[in-house]
Amino acid sequence: MNYSFDEVMKFIEEEDVKFIRLAFRDAFGVQKNISVMPDEVRKAFGEGTPINAREIAGFEDCPFASLYLKPDPDTMAILPWRPDHGRVLRMYCGLYTPDGEEYAADTRIILKRAVAAAKRQGIEFRFGTEMEFYLFRKDDEGNPTKIPYDNAGYMDIAPLDKCENVRREISLTIERMGLVPERSHHERGPGQNEIDFHYAKPLKAADQMITFKMVVSTLADRFGLAADFSPMPLPGKPGNGYHINLYAVDKEGQDVVTQAAAGILARIRELTIFLNPTDASYARLGNDTAPDKVDWSSRGESELLYVETRNNRTRAELRSPDAASNPYLVYALLIHAGLEGIEKGLALPDALAEEALLPASKKEAAKLAMKSSFVREIVPVGILKKYTNG
Repeated sequence: MNYSFDEVMKFIEEEDVKFIRLAFRDAFGVQKNISVMPDEVRKAFGEGTPINAREIAGFEDCPFASLYLKPDPDTMAILPWRPDHGRVLRMYCGLYTPDGEEYAADTRIILKRAVAAAKRQGIEFRFGTEMEFYLFRKDDEGNPTKIPYDNAGYMDIAPLDKCENVRREISLTIERMGLVPERSHHERGPGQNEIDFHYAKPLKAADQMITFKMVVSTLADRFGLAADFSPMPLPGKPGNGYHINLYAVDKEGQDVVTQAAAGILARIRELTIFLNPTDASYARLGNDTAPDKVDWSSRGESELLYVETRNNRTRAELRSPDAASNPYLVYALLIHAGLEGIEKGLALPDALAEEALLPASKKEAAKLAMKSSFVREIVPVGILKKYTNG
């Protein structure tokens, strides 16, 4: 929907909203926000609400002392865990320069531009996601421990699965916020969980992931627990993956997923620093069922890309990313790599052929990104430096 300013103000009045969170993200996708009162919303929609740009990770080299937040009204969501009276409304914002121009290093804007580039070529992408996280107990002072909430295993049920009630509350909460959870279950690790989402247009899919991580962390805390999305929370136990399912069709409605997947496979080594941005990310790759080779198959084992055709529809599941990544930047890069594969008519190589390895360290991944002209055309210099420490 395309809500007007008047519709936003009517919603604020009818829902007894007293605080509006204007949310944005840093270069790593970490959610930030500033709260305003209802009387300030008109200013936010008009000239924008200022923030100190150089205090935000990835924006340290910003040529402007202030950037301005302008809300996207289509992202309106009441925070259900806040009071019913004097409610809190959240809207995601774009970052703008003092001249009113989109700020090029805003990763949500980078994704919007990638979607626009795909539209010009008559291609529509959608993403579905599968994200894993651990739930840990807290100590007597409320600090997170590394003690898992339970010792259940893959798809176990209660009473072994003590996380069941938490997952249910998370799913109900995000549904009230307009997200579309598809399924949830206990994962293989102790205290490890997975919640999956139906496919959505790229911008909505990225917004969902930022909202999801906020909700999980908030509700875990309300249960007296701590949520951990990091790639390897427990040595010797399964890591947390962030599997991304990709769908793509051209303007005739023809499936072009395999060409897009081939484009992603061709560029994956250059993109890895953005999919796996921490040192711990590389401890996960090659561990347990997490991939470390540039390969694919239609069997769904431990390959980098799983490509499945069912009911005349193809999806490609990318299994290397982890939740430390920024979904806006990840989806933008996958779109551009997919478009390259479609434009060149690339084909996937023979299934499970011996190909190159994924980078084995953050340092190696950073070098590959720094040398990539493909990456430099998409990722602003300041963000590239932040990821590569260059």
